[in-house]
Amino acid sequence: MFQKKSAMKLDNKFKEAISNLPSNEKDKLLFRLLKKDSNLVNRLYFDLIDNKSIESRRQEMETHVLKQINKMTNGYYSPGYLHMDMRYLSGEITEHVRITRDHFGEVSLNLLMLNGVLQSNSRKIADEPYGKAYKCCMYIITRTFKILTLINKLHEDYFIDLKNDLQSLGNQISENEYLIKLAIQNGLDVNWLISVDIPDNIVQIHKDIRSQGFLK
Repeated sequence: MFQKKSAMKLDNKFKEAISNLPSNEKDKLLFRLLKKDSNLVNRLYFDLIDNKSIESRRQEMETHVLKQINKMTNGYYSPGYLHMDMRYLSGEITEHVRITRDHFGEVSLNLLMLNGVLQSNSRKIADEPYGKAYKCCMYIITRTFKILTLINKLHEDYFIDLKNDLQSLGNQISENEYLIKLAIQNGLDVNWLISVDIPDNIVQIHKDIRSQGFLK
């Protein structure tokens, strides 16, 4: 049975053999591999050629996120479609992070998305039957919890820049009957956001809650 690519490890002897290949052979191998890995191509292009900084790329993504939120709001049809739109936009944010390794942007852009969606659509969601709004609301809660685990990995100096957005998200969850209900049921304490007082063991808390079958 062949080993999965994701689990493949290169031993030192193999690495040394590759290092000793002639330069032109290594180039050929590299270009062949790059054709099969668009993520690596995009990352190398950003690192080696793109003259834009991480900050400028983040600003471009912020503009894109706001435009997409506007489209979601103007074209609102149901919580289900809103849920799908948020998942797609979150995927674009993930792609930005994969290319730039912008870990602060991973938090700030997701906060921008959730806050923007709720500011414009919270009332619409709350007016829908609970069963129809459940998946959309559950996505917001799980994404919020994920944001808290990501913040925990950032330097504490970043907390100041994120404070207002965290408080805004906490307040908006509190003001939506469906969201606060799901937050309580799934162990998300909105006071962590409102007071910007995230437990040091938030990653373990998140892991334990998921192991009990919640946040899914």
